[in-house]
Amino acid sequence: MDGINPARPPADLRLERRIFAASHGRDLTPEERETLERIRPPQTYPVRLAVQAYDGPIAMLPVAQLYARDVPDLSPPEGKDLLQVLWCPFDHPIMPRTLLFWRSAAAVTDILDTPPEPPAVQFGGYLPEPCVLEPEQITEYPDHLELSEELQEQLKQWSVPQAAEEDMDPDTYYDCVLSNAPGWKVGGWPAWDSTDPSPQPCSECGTDMEVLMTVATFEEGDDAGNSWSPHPHPGAGPYPGHRGYNATGVQIGSGYRQHLFVCPAEPEHPHIELMT
Repeated sequence: MDGINPARPPADLRLERRIFAASHGRDLTPEERETLERIRPPQTYPVRLAVQAYDGPIAMLPVAQLYARDVPDLSPPEGKDLLQVLWCPFDHPIMPRTLLFWRSAAAVTDILDTPPEPPAVQFGGYLPEPCVLEPEQITEYPDHLELSEELQEQLKQWSVPQAAEEDMDPDTYYDCVLSNAPGWKVGGWPAWDSTDPSPQPCSECGTDMEVLMTVATFEEGDDAGNSWSPHPHPGAGPYPGHRGYNATGVQIGSGYRQHLFVCPAEPEHPHIELMT
């Protein structure tokens, strides 16, 4: 906990989301305002948090459950066909810390009706909203920063007429329209919006790691036109603090992505988290 953002119970965060979703496009009712003031009282700084109330193990939150039959690019370890991604609902230090569990779906027989939840969550954006996935396989290309200077120059020249047709900047056309799809995805290429590309070697064997999964704040970009726009699901976002289509309720930083890198030689080697 950072002494600024008070941790809040998951039930309060879900209630807040329901109120904002129901009031979208209209003013809050007096009853809704009263409820929000109760579950989100005015803050004084620094926030005094009862740290002792959260001593001991804290349940992690489920982020994604992916089956190899649904996601061709998942590439699980031999004998495994299910990936479960969980994270801690607190900063470590600028994003949640994740755990990956590769499992055999046939061996998962004792399923809890109500999974355990943490007593509090540091940010509302760390509490994922349950969603049903509709996987769509696409083709994307590396960020321009990962290409040779010669190829970058060729792309600039090629982009001029293409960008003119869509009234876009030719210098950003490739990155916005072709190179990197926004939103949650498995595999593909990392986006380098806030940092330059950097090698991500496996800590166990030194193999160059690859993106396993991207956890994104938004399902579409601000300036990518309609090239990557998903089909909005009824009731999906917007939530407080989100400016675009957001079905999951997740927010990474102030609107970034969290890439999970894994070792292609051995997926069960320690993974790497990177926010871009």
